[in-house]
Amino acid sequence: MDAQISDVSGPVDFLVLEFPPGHQNFTGEVLAEIDRLTESGIIRVLDSIVMAKSVEGEVEGFELSDLDEAEGTDVLASEIVPLIAESDVVALAEAMEPGSVAGVLVYENVWAADFAIAARAAGAELIADGRIHTQVLAAALEEAAAASAAAVEPEGGAAAEKKEV
Repeated sequence: MDAQISDVSGPVDFLVLEFPPGHQNFTGEVLAEIDRLTESGIIRVLDSIVMAKSVEGEVEGFELSDLDEAEGTDVLASEIVPLIAESDVVALAEAMEPGSVAGVLVYENVWAADFAIAARAAGAELIADGRIHTQVLAAALEEAAAASAAAVEPEGGAAAEKKEV
């Protein structure tokens, strides 16, 4: 059954995963994880596309439903709402590295649908949202740990010698 925009209750996100040249190890693990998230009711795939950028800079974009029944693509082709426009493909292609492949996934956060419905019913309006990417979080935690270690280091540094009185 195809999804309809009126059926979407939870927040909708998108992500773009780029696989640079030499790092295109397509073993099916990513599709299997998307399938697991979908089957467990955590997300619902609304739209997806794969883009390939040649080393010359030519870009080809195609829906996964256009593939010859590639392993694991059924979940990505099953509930499509056309949300990715040609202008999106053009803009994303500019950011891609030549020789790379990218996957674009638009998905509903089904896990948050009941919360979103309750918040709307209570009169709430979303005034801000955001995301902290794991790379940014990891760097911030490393920086905080280094600052904490420097703060507890004895005066004169770790190599400071004890003086006898």
